[in-house]
Amino acid sequence: MQKLLFTASTYSHILNFHLPYLQYFEQQGWTLHLACGGEKASVPHVSEVIHLPLEKSMTSPKNFRAAAMLREKIKQESYSLIITHTALAAFFTRAALWGLRDRPPLINMVHGYLFDEQTPYIKQRLLLTAEEWTASQTDLLITMNQWDYHFAAQRQLGRRVSVVPGVGVDFSRFDRPPARPELRKDFGIPQDAFLLLYPAEFSARKSQPVLIRALAELPEDVFLVLAGDGRTRTECESLAETLGLQNRILFPGHQQDMASWYAVASAAVTSSRIEGMPFNVMEAMYTGLPVVASAVKGHTDLISHETTGLLYPYGDSTACAAQIQRLITDPSLCRRLSDAAGSNIRHYRLDEVFPIVLNEYLSLLPDYIPA
Repeated sequence: MQKLLFTASTYSHILNFHLPYLQYFEQQGWTLHLACGGEKASVPHVSEVIHLPLEKSMTSPKNFRAAAMLREKIKQESYSLIITHTALAAFFTRAALWGLRDRPPLINMVHGYLFDEQTPYIKQRLLLTAEEWTASQTDLLITMNQWDYHFAAQRQLGRRVSVVPGVGVDFSRFDRPPARPELRKDFGIPQDAFLLLYPAEFSARKSQPVLIRALAELPEDVFLVLAGDGRTRTECESLAETLGLQNRILFPGHQQDMASWYAVASAAVTSSRIEGMPFNVMEAMYTGLPVVASAVKGHTDLISHETTGLLYPYGDSTACAAQIQRLITDPSLCRRLSDAAGSNIRHYRLDEVFPIVLNEYLSLLPDYIPA
């Protein structure tokens, strides 16, 4: 019987992105172990969970204890394969393999390097050094956007480097009628308002203040929904009040039923500093919303400016507002972008991406036969 170890920094990451893959391995008779940090959660399809004491600070002693726990577990078990996700867990999972003889093959799936050519040199150097130190333990590095792929391939950050179109999105829930068609009424949003939607964790990387400042430059009948939670939410709420926008910006918190929000929105916006292959943009494009996005990696893989969406320079709230204004004043542009985006984004469906990712996963097994 073959054994697989999945690792990630948080349980939520596994629950949000990887359950179809865990289910496949379980159905094929594999024994699945999962090692995660963060808030504990129940994860289906796995037979054993190893809770890791991971902390976001790379130098935290708890992270090195997590690596020691993984090392002992790997020595005890005869894993056929290790697949690791997210930067923190990926580093310490690979660190756990240093010096081990007859170790199992390891795949690092990069959901988006947390740096690019615009990242300050010291931060980029620190993050890159971590990848260089662990490259020898990375038998296969899977990336999701073109910038990450070319960067990793040029620097040989894995014994083999490949690129896949994300992990696949199950769009089926967006094909059903929205569960809450009266959301505008429920939240006091005028029916004729131009409603912008950005569902994302509140963090410095997601840069919600750019959208708040952009809204201040737009007409009074433009509203913004910032769905999600996180450490910068209070700061964003304060900024909205300072700019007198508290009646035009909604902070509904984390929302499970995003299908209903996409159904009542006029357009989707995103202000992120950096991305891998963002679900929120793909979902918005699939549901027919025109998208205005910061011109950063991940977004530029999905959006061709003025063909499948509109792009603006990261951090430029005035440029962001100008692109949104184009949608408001030109309904034909909205329709054209929506039609093109809907056709393009179907290539990222779970049923199309799943076999691509699975072939990469299985490629390290000795009896692998390419599909």
